[in-house]
Amino acid sequence: MRARGRGAARLREDRGAFRAALPGPLYCDSSALLKLYLSEPGSDELNRIVEGRVDLLVSDLAVSEIVSALARRLRQRALTPEVARRIQHAILGGITSGVYQNAELTRDVHRRAEHFLLTLPETPLRAADALHLALATSARAASMATFDVRLSGAARVVGLATYPS
Repeated sequence: MRARGRGAARLREDRGAFRAALPGPLYCDSSALLKLYLSEPGSDELNRIVEGRVDLLVSDLAVSEIVSALARRLRQRALTPEVARRIQHAILGGITSGVYQNAELTRDVHRRAEHFLLTLPETPLRAADALHLALATSARAASMATFDVRLSGAARVVGLATYPS
């Protein structure tokens, strides 16, 4: 019993150290944001990492990508329409209520994304990934949560801390 308590304390310390190592603001792309609402591999740990944070950034691009993923799951009959609508409304409600800060997709963000596409040749980004990277950097995020390996690599190249690393 005692060893278990020390293990749990060490886990809390490790999580606290990782949270401290993940400076804010923290931009969440769609792969990360969806894990906060649907149980998927990595969901529990990500939820623990963001719990209590007031510096989470999301974008309407992430919301649209999530709705696309939900629609795919609806077609596959992996979700009900009610669950899909609840997730969409919960995310939008988080933006409206200030749980999340909204990173705006502006003309300048598009130009920054195009810059990343042309200047990060070692990292083959898709257009949407470049937009997420541009949104994060334009909103002055210090960290990015993404489960996309290419986007995570590009985020580290431009100086963002990433989760998972």
